Amino acid sequence: MPLLFRTRLVVPLVLVLCGLVVRTPALPSPRPSSPALDRLVSAGGAPGAALLAEAPGAVRFQTAGHGMGRADRFRAGSITKTFVATVVLQLAAERRLALGDTVAARLPGLLPEPVARRITVRQLLTHTSGLPDYVPPTGPPTPEAAVRAALAARPARPPGRYAYANTNYVLLGLLVTRVTGRPYAAEADRRILTPLRLTGTSFPGSRTTLPSPHGRGYDAGGRDVTVLDPRIAGAAGELVSTLDDLNRFYAALLGGRLLTPPQLRELLATTAAGGRYGMALYPVALSCGATVWGHNGRIPGSYVRTAATRDGRHVVTFRTNTDALADVPGTPLETALLEAEFCPGPPGTAAS
Repeated sequence: MPLLFRTRLVVPLVLVLCGLVVRTPALPSPRPSSPALDRLVSAGGAPGAALLAEAPGAVRFQTAGHGMGRADRFRAGSITKTFVATVVLQLAAERRLALGDTVAARLPGLLPEPVARRITVRQLLTHTSGLPDYVPPTGPPTPEAAVRAALAARPARPPGRYAYANTNYVLLGLLVTRVTGRPYAAEADRRILTPLRLTGTSFPGSRTTLPSPHGRGYDAGGRDVTVLDPRIAGAAGELVSTLDDLNRFYAALLGGRLLTPPQLRELLATTAAGGRYGMALYPVALSCGATVWGHNGRIPGSYVRTAATRDGRHVVTFRTNTDALADVPGTPLETALLEAEFCPGPPGTAAS
């Protein structure tokens, strides 16, 4: 055995015996939270909050409160809609449907005939169909029951005006199934989850528990609502995901990896909704001049928000383990967090 090699073996042993080994410091915990994230806990009333931000050459994970891990699975609520809209636009690019198709033509018998004839796929995607939001059905939580409950509670209005309604995306889930012959969840898995390797993302169907690892979710009264039947949300909000997966999805979507240029333009077009909404994406103009694109999700026990620059190169997802924040989406607490992320420089300068 060469002398040098024997020396390398002996020296560590001598150091250990003499108590002289220099111990490697423990790996650092997640970076301390930002003041904006802290306020989701102190002012918003969330037990815990977490944030994952990614930009070229930089990744930052932060937590506030307790019970939040980077790898945790959580319910993502209406962020499901962006996945469903992506599948619908892919089908349009393949000419398997057209955005001008009517509900009457594609889903005959599901809506009353006068209503079904005047609503198009495009209007479902942009929440301009005039359909009312659904209320929880009294029977089995099927998509068809949700649509019937919505129309029983309130009649449809003439299409054309923006009014956010989960009913639109329940119908789009049924549309994907009718066009492809497969459940919308299977199509999203095949077209999005598998190609992007979103291994922490799933459509739970009737599964009431979350995959491991996961934390807990709480309602306004502090009651644990981690276990729930997600079928009531369906294609409008059943998704389970992770911080990393949501960042990767929105970066790929806005970066042009999932849609052709014409379909991506359709996704981002906000004219139909008066500038407020595209197709399962909405823009937020920040004080520094930046505009970020994304969606939020609220479901019992969880609030989630993803936002990204137009090119998808700078993206952030934050979440809380309650749906009962004191601050509603789009008002000071959430806006402050987005401003801190995308406008860190002097006033009037955008981060990306």
